[in-house]
Amino acid sequence: MNSDQEILRLQDLLPASWRMTTKIKIATDQPQAISSTPLTPWATETKLTINPRIWLQLGLKERDLLLIREVAWRQQGQWFKFGVYQSILVLAASSLVIQVVQSDPVGIAIGGGLFAVAANQIWQKNRSTQIQLEADSETLRVAVKRGYTEISAAKSLLDGIQTAAKLEGRLALEFVELIRCQNLRSIAGLSSVTVPADPDFSA
Repeated sequence: MNSDQEILRLQDLLPASWRMTTKIKIATDQPQAISSTPLTPWATETKLTINPRIWLQLGLKERDLLLIREVAWRQQGQWFKFGVYQSILVLAASSLVIQVVQSDPVGIAIGGGLFAVAANQIWQKNRSTQIQLEADSETLRVAVKRGYTEISAAKSLLDGIQTAAKLEGRLALEFVELIRCQNLRSIAGLSSVTVPADPDFSA
């Protein structure tokens, strides 16, 4: 299978609503099997890149689950979902515009500070372990709709995370990856140790 065929196959894996906003391209110089652009509040689409030299060494099921998971993680972005910090962000932005128009340096400083704090809190939440685990759960739900069982999907995603790390030349998994792997082992019935529903860790 060549790279163009693989990209078409991967696009077909995604739900229609995800497919419309997801672009997959080849990047032969990146060290990761799959990567995506940083999550930002103004992003309107998900841009993924795969390194075919690494990617095609992964098993078919591993590739399926890693692809779905990368997009699922992007779908968990909290920038424009209602919440306390989102409300503060909107109010701070509105206040900042008014203060700039009125040329009020104190107001600009306060509005800018509130905006920065709210944006940082949302950014940290988007990178939290809980969001990562929720992305894995969404991945499994999508995979089930594509013919996998939850157990087989969990095993394939677990294998994909571990195999990709080895192919990328990493000596050890990152901390959040270890948490995710333990959670997937539990779902797949490979371990009786479960991960707390809301682990207090950050990525």
